[in-house]
Amino acid sequence: MSDEKLKQIKTAGFILKPNTPEIKGLYLAIKLQFESKGIAVLLSEISAGMIGEEGIPFDQICERSDFLVSLGGDGTLLSLVRRSYGYNKPILGINAGNLGFLADIRIDEVEAFLDAMQRGDYRIDDRMMIEGYVRTEEGIKEFYAFNDVVITRPTISKMAKIDASIDGEWFNTYSGDGLIISTPTGSTAYSLAAGGPIIYPLTKAFIMTPICAHSLTQRPLVVPADFTIELHSPNARVIAMIDGQDDYEMQIGEQLVIKGARKGAKLLHRSERNYFSVLREKLSWGAKN
Repeated sequence: MSDEKLKQIKTAGFILKPNTPEIKGLYLAIKLQFESKGIAVLLSEISAGMIGEEGIPFDQICERSDFLVSLGGDGTLLSLVRRSYGYNKPILGINAGNLGFLADIRIDEVEAFLDAMQRGDYRIDDRMMIEGYVRTEEGIKEFYAFNDVVITRPTISKMAKIDASIDGEWFNTYSGDGLIISTPTGSTAYSLAAGGPIIYPLTKAFIMTPICAHSLTQRPLVVPADFTIELHSPNARVIAMIDGQDDYEMQIGEQLVIKGARKGAKLLHRSERNYFSVLREKLSWGAKN
């Protein structure tokens, strides 16, 4: 774990869960808590427009804030991580619903967490990011992913056939509904639902999980993050989904290239946060005797 700390705790940039104007009262209450601690609050203009408040452009939020705050759920935080990635700002996830894997500060914990932050009693986790691109006839389309990249069939009636290479050497052909390339953070998302393993989130590795494979010999595979993974379909169009939020249509033979990004995403957490306790609560693992 990193010993990194914020240089200062003076300004926080807020992004709210989209399409939830009812979140306004909650945001204003939390804003007052931040301001009572001497922390100025900036609100992105899109979020502000949703609740009838004043806001500023997202790029200015990232430039002027010491850290960013996602108020919503894991999906809101996931989007913020990708949009703000180039600014390298730590992100605090305040969960407006149930306990999240990423946004894990509950509403009733905000004031205590701010007090702890100002005492230096917090941590910044460095989470692996995926850096990749799709090579098409139109050129290179670059992207970053925090959870996963999924390559899948474009229609339910067709099977996806995907040739996979690692560091330029072919090693497998996956036939079925598709293939998930997940980070350790994303191992508790789609990959888990497809039968993949849970990987501790500070690990640096890819999880390659087949989706409904047409052969029982096709099993999830964990690959070190310093390898480059190359994927393409030799006989049909496929869709590449980035964190379930962006998609690229790939023609026959077009290539999807994935590698570990040069820097990770930074998440703010309580010093005492225990990932295994989150797993136990989120996944309803066995009762303690």
